[in-house]
Amino acid sequence: MLSEEDRFKNFLTARKLKFTAERQAVLDRVFATHKHFEADELLVDLRHNDLKISKATIYRTLSLLVKSGLLREVHYEHVHGCEHHDHMVCNKCGKIIEFIDNRIEELQIEVCKKNKFQAEYHRLQIQGLCEDCC
Repeated sequence: MLSEEDRFKNFLTARKLKFTAERQAVLDRVFATHKHFEADELLVDLRHNDLKISKATIYRTLSLLVKSGLLREVHYEHVHGCEHHDHMVCNKCGKIIEFIDNRIEELQIEVCKKNKFQAEYHRLQIQGLCEDCC
């Protein structure tokens, strides 16, 4: 099994892109933690460690990491006044398809009951290819 670095290098090479010191720094920092993070937090963290890296470079590198399959992007949307729904996200074009399925909702309730867990909210996001990109 290839390391994250090797997978990313192969991805970049296939697209004739360079594995720069800045991309190395972003990759190292991203895989040094197992928690969710925001791009701006990553920028502050890298700069606190005396790494000179632009915000644009971080965003471009994170985008490449997502496209390489090493990172998953989380999107934002307002929820106040909106009915709960889940998402399917196309890995190629970025299209987001919203859907509601009561069977999924019922199954989640059952799983929580079985595990004596009080759910406050949930988020389901299915990654794949939309019909236009298949």
